[in-house]
Amino acid sequence: MTNLTAPIYHDEDAARAHFEAIRWPDGRVCPHCGVIGNSTLMAGKTTRPGLYKCKDCRKPFTATMGTIYERSHIPLHKWLLATQLMVSSKKGISAHQLFRSLGFGSYRTAWFMAHRIREAMVAGDTGPLGGAGSYVEVDETYIGRKKGVDAPRGGFKHKMRVVSLVCRDTGVVRSINSETITGGEITGIVRANVAREATLMTDEARHYWAVGREFAAHEKVLHGVGEYVRGTSHTNTIEGFFSIFKRGMRGVYQHCGEQHLHRYLAEFDFRYTNRIANGVNDNDRALIAVRGVVGKRLTYQQADRRRAA
Repeated sequence: MTNLTAPIYHDEDAARAHFEAIRWPDGRVCPHCGVIGNSTLMAGKTTRPGLYKCKDCRKPFTATMGTIYERSHIPLHKWLLATQLMVSSKKGISAHQLFRSLGFGSYRTAWFMAHRIREAMVAGDTGPLGGAGSYVEVDETYIGRKKGVDAPRGGFKHKMRVVSLVCRDTGVVRSINSETITGGEITGIVRANVAREATLMTDEARHYWAVGREFAAHEKVLHGVGEYVRGTSHTNTIEGFFSIFKRGMRGVYQHCGEQHLHRYLAEFDFRYTNRIANGVNDNDRALIAVRGVVGKRLTYQQADRRRAA
């Protein structure tokens, strides 16, 4: 269980030392020239804490340079606390709740902060899921409403579309905001994200039939006739993920514009992949998220001024 009274969540010096240890486990690295362990802490009454100077290129730098924290006016200890709160909440935590918990001056600050943390959660390894002898479940779901599309009588054309894949063996899940859920698009998603040696596991939807022949095996469960489990054939794992995702999106975030959906998907993928069942506790999950801030930037303009949750 996370100790939210720990110094790194309330003391800026402790937070900075914690982050530096995470980013530079083998010694300080100059982000300008890449030299390791050849820098010195700059001192002076007007020098901001944590500012170093490289002895090789003579340029100053901090641990936050080249991360989502760069040029942020938010104290680092609040970044760490916000990250801990987001990774520890199974169904997420709204920007309004972050706004109240962290004592920000505006909701907009909390909203943008949450999106930058989601950016840090985006998986770096996008290789194929599964392998020989493994099962990869694939399914699609619909949520919310696409902007500018009126709800028809029946059907899902007005809703946002999500395709998710989960490897049963590793517990890794990957979700994609799909444009159309057509055979061609589904085929491309499955080919790009599932190893050919794996067994593909789906329902009876016809758009999986052709691409299923490209894998070691393709097992289908016939939901239309009430079949949900047949031996090892089922899509219950991915359905369980969709249940968590929808409870979070409806109960916590309530609304999400399509331009932001990919970041919310990254958040839910991150927590599900790095969960207790996979041997990752809350503190480990926060550590992974903080490591993910390096090499990523997200400006307010990129996040879009049309705010959601």
